[in-house]
Amino acid sequence: MSTTALDPTTARRPGERLLPPLQIGAHSIDTPVVLAPMAGVTNGAFRRLCREHGAGLYVAEMVTSRALVARNEESLRIVTFDEDEKVRSAQVYGVDPATVGAAVKIIAGEGRADHVDLNFGCPVPKVTRKGGGAALPWKRELFTRIVAAAVEAAAPYGVPVTVKMRKGIDAEHHTYLEAGLIAESLGVAAVALHARTAAEYYSGHADWSAIAELKRTVTSIPVLGNGDIWSAEDAVAMVEQTGCDGVVVGRGCQGRPWLFADLAAAFDGRDERVRPGLRMVADTIYRHGELMVEEFGDEDKGMRDLRKHMAWYLKGYPVGGDSRRGLAMVSTLAELRELLDALDLDQPYPGEAAEGTRGRQGTPKRPHLPEGWLDSRELDDDFRARLAEAELSVSGG
Repeated sequence: MSTTALDPTTARRPGERLLPPLQIGAHSIDTPVVLAPMAGVTNGAFRRLCREHGAGLYVAEMVTSRALVARNEESLRIVTFDEDEKVRSAQVYGVDPATVGAAVKIIAGEGRADHVDLNFGCPVPKVTRKGGGAALPWKRELFTRIVAAAVEAAAPYGVPVTVKMRKGIDAEHHTYLEAGLIAESLGVAAVALHARTAAEYYSGHADWSAIAELKRTVTSIPVLGNGDIWSAEDAVAMVEQTGCDGVVVGRGCQGRPWLFADLAAAFDGRDERVRPGLRMVADTIYRHGELMVEEFGDEDKGMRDLRKHMAWYLKGYPVGGDSRRGLAMVSTLAELRELLDALDLDQPYPGEAAEGTRGRQGTPKRPHLPEGWLDSRELDDDFRARLAEAELSVSGG
């Protein structure tokens, strides 16, 4: 949770709804919660699992604009949604305005999604060292052209475009307020802020005061807050402290798809929370496995993809090392069922041991940027050529 103390912006009566539905273009999202794209996590199987546990908007894994324009098979799979998945949300990453525009036209024009999010939040060095991700808004002309191209490509099909970003590159080079105003002026439907800089990566505490400042600056479209939402109480605190119109959840739901049920209850003003014993966790893991096999059409591939989720699911539960190692190497649904049934499934919820931070955190690090990147807000021809190399199959934010 943010360590910055702010005065609450709302005062609610017990049982009163926290926020109205979130409006993204013509789409009304009853519970104003967004599942953030996470590479290798938010595939169709995990999104369905989350939908089974609560309401919200669930964004697919990120696709690169270049790969989509090339009609890469894996990229097209990522922007293929379940028939019951509404609203269908895709996230696009790119550094060339024409390519981003062409990718968005494919998504919108071919009816592949109902909403497009643009990623300007990736702090991964192999992206920022070439001027992409969280480094890109520093070059305001390029940022403007990319957002404009996406909005223009989507507009004829009535598909709303949103922007997700970070505070900036580091403490001396913030871009989020200017980027928010530019995005608002170009007709985006909402902006989301991960309240860390690229230099902070996922370390320390998110600066919720930046979300409050963005909300005061961008006034005509929803502003969403992202960073350190580990519980329903965190989401309520963020809204009350910042006045944001909704929250974006990433790492907090890893191994806890039921977090969305907690969030839906909290935003409705209800006190009930999901506190699963190990039996419910085991049932959820198995359901996740079934969905993975269905997603990939291949049991071995589905199980291999499920393995990385095991440590998240079992965090805090007294499960022995042999059982953990076995589950981390599972290869079939039958084996998964056998290993889960062998656990002491009558264990209750372990409390705080199962809560709090999860996923990658790391430490602050000096951002990797192109030489001379910070010398000017403008983009010269040499940098334009280098940026073409930044469209990699990466995600983050």
